[in-house]
Amino acid sequence: MKGPDPSDTQLPTEDGGYQTYKAAGKLTGKKAVITGGDSGIGRAIAILYALEGADSLIAYLPDEEEDAQDTKNEIEKRGGKCYLYAADLRKRENCREVVDEAMSKMGTINILVNNAAYQNMTNGINELTEDQWIKTFDTNIHPYFFMAKYALQHMKSGDVIINCASVNAYIGRPDLLDYTSSKGAIIALTRGLCNQQITNGIRCNAVCPGPVWTPLIPSTMKTYAQDQFSGTPMGRPGQPSEIATSFVFLASQDSSFMSGQSLHPNGGVIVNG
Repeated sequence: MKGPDPSDTQLPTEDGGYQTYKAAGKLTGKKAVITGGDSGIGRAIAILYALEGADSLIAYLPDEEEDAQDTKNEIEKRGGKCYLYAADLRKRENCREVVDEAMSKMGTINILVNNAAYQNMTNGINELTEDQWIKTFDTNIHPYFFMAKYALQHMKSGDVIINCASVNAYIGRPDLLDYTSSKGAIIALTRGLCNQQITNGIRCNAVCPGPVWTPLIPSTMKTYAQDQFSGTPMGRPGQPSEIATSFVFLASQDSSFMSGQSLHPNGGVIVNG
């Protein structure tokens, strides 16, 4: 099963066809930091942000240099600016360096998108090693805290933080226990951070994607799980661009009355969250 290209800016139409994403200058002049921005949902976010007028710095693992360069090229082809910074965000000092680099290159940070993640399927808690549990939390939640802590030192009223969580935090997926748990922690972090920062005029929200075909899927999910990707009420997985539109909404003034909330682009799964 091969999914859509995260560089694709096509969105479904009502009649089952596709149309090109229509930008409206929603983020003109804004500066964004996007972790995990080299591929998948992160790349789609960076591209739509560029179309909406924002400059971005994307952070990514050093092994993903080729993908990061591809993302930069896609953004520049569309007239945007993209800065690259390779770093393993499991080290807190690297999170600080990403923020410092963003300030050096862009002068400010208006939008922080915490998106980088790791997952690896296991059949049960006995198969889930202690080392994998620690790695998942070190990747999926600790950098979200450090990136927010360091970025907030430079953010002001009107700026936003958007955290990428998952439908799995709401449905309790059993074969991704560590991933599911870390995504639940992201929801809690989002709500607590919202209540801290709302008096400063800084909004903090989350996006909780359902099944989306990204490079993470074939590299981390077993065949039976990949085959289930058409099992949403809509009968198909999402495209990265369909998730990225939620990140555009939450980054723009269109969502000016929203903070501490979670959006659920998940193909129709009812989560009551």
